[in-house]
Amino acid sequence: MRIFIGYDSKEPQAFATLAHSIYTRASQPVSIIPLTLDSLKGIYTRTRSPLESTEFSLTRFLVPYLCGYGNYPAVFMDCDMLCKTDICELLQYVGEHPSPVSCVQHQYHPKTTVKMDEQTQTPYAKKNWSSLMLFYPALCKKLTLDYVNTASGLQLHQFKWIPPHHHIGKLPLEWNWLVGEYPKNDNAKILHYTLGGPWLHPYRNTDHADDWFNVHKEIC
Repeated sequence: MRIFIGYDSKEPQAFATLAHSIYTRASQPVSIIPLTLDSLKGIYTRTRSPLESTEFSLTRFLVPYLCGYGNYPAVFMDCDMLCKTDICELLQYVGEHPSPVSCVQHQYHPKTTVKMDEQTQTPYAKKNWSSLMLFYPALCKKLTLDYVNTASGLQLHQFKWIPPHHHIGKLPLEWNWLVGEYPKNDNAKILHYTLGGPWLHPYRNTDHADDWFNVHKEIC
């Protein structure tokens, strides 16, 4: 199972801790691929916009291309997450008639105007839907290199590339629990520190900080 994690050079500890939380809970072999800008040179050619709060804001949509548009599911995750369960359980949501992409379909309005690392909090429809995506690459052929490199951010994040005869699959809310936006939830399967993670000093006492520190100390 291929899992692509958005990598930001400012947050290597977030990536390493998330990867460890996945490896130590997976029930079958997984391949974790960091989406780094260096590794995508010559593939990803667009200039970073001021609205892109991370280095992987749009590179996530290269996952189907990187999978050769094959018939086996792949996962994309933001690096500011923590996996508390077997990531392979996501495969149960593919089904006999897979969607091009499945995600948690959040319905919320951000509580703040800034988020992690003092980045501007930009509200838009389907916000945070693309922070964790279960792709079925064979049905995502519109996500060509040219499209990903030229489409607007909203076209990509609002799934304008989904064919009209398909739909966006729905994952349970526990698979992308927005820490700080939603109440504390010990049953969450994937914690998403979207407002700021415990590796940043202002958020060291955020909800579920202990969950992150407990995993992080295993790799220190």
